[in-house]
Amino acid sequence: MDNYNKSDFDVKFLILVLTALLMVGCANPLPPASVKPSAIESVDDYYYLIGPGDSVNIFVWRNPEVSGSFVVRPDGMITTSLVEDIKVSGKTPTQLAREIETVLSQYIKSPIVTVSVSGFVGPFTEQVRVIGEALNPMAVNYRQNMTLLDLMIQVGGLTEFANGNGAVLIRVENGVQKEYDIELDDLIQQGDISANVDILPGDIIIIPEDWF
Repeated sequence: MDNYNKSDFDVKFLILVLTALLMVGCANPLPPASVKPSAIESVDDYYYLIGPGDSVNIFVWRNPEVSGSFVVRPDGMITTSLVEDIKVSGKTPTQLAREIETVLSQYIKSPIVTVSVSGFVGPFTEQVRVIGEALNPMAVNYRQNMTLLDLMIQVGGLTEFANGNGAVLIRVENGVQKEYDIELDDLIQQGDISANVDILPGDIIIIPEDWF
C-alpha cells in the first residue's frame, strides 16, 4: 500500500471511529428533557398536532372581529386581537378550539370557536429525521400512514456509498429509546416489500457508509 492510499485509509478509519463514538453517545435511554418524544406509538393513534410555522385559522361564530388567521411563532404561541401569547403548539385543532373558548368567555358570552390549520409543519418532536448516506438527508414532516418507502422517496434514496442494510431506526417507546435494524438495500434495490415498515412521528433513520 503506497503512502497516499494508506493515508486515505487512515482518514476513513478515523472518521468511522468518530461516527461510532457519536452514535454511542446518542444512545441515551431517554431523550433530553427539553425534547419530549411523540405521544403517538401506533399508526392507528395518529392525530395532527399544531406546530411552529403552521397557519392557524380561528373562527369565532358571530364575532368576526376576533376571528382571523395566525402563524404560530417559533415559541409555539400566537397572539390574537384579544389575547396575547396563547400556547398552541402540541395541541390538536379541537383541543385548541375548546381552550380558546374558555379564554374568550372572559370577554364574550358563550363563544363558539372553530380552528383549522394550513401549512402543516407540526411540532419539532413529530418530524421524522433521516441522517447519513441518504441523497438528501433532512427532517421530514410526518404524514398519516407514512412508511419507510415513502420516507426514502422523499429524501431521494441512498447514495452510492450507503450501507442500506446496515441502517437503523431509532424510536422512543414508553419513554425508552429503542433501535431496530432496517434493510434499505433490500427494499430499494431489490424491491423486497417485506422490508417496508411503518414510520411513526419522531422516528430517526441512521444510514451508515459502506466502508469496505
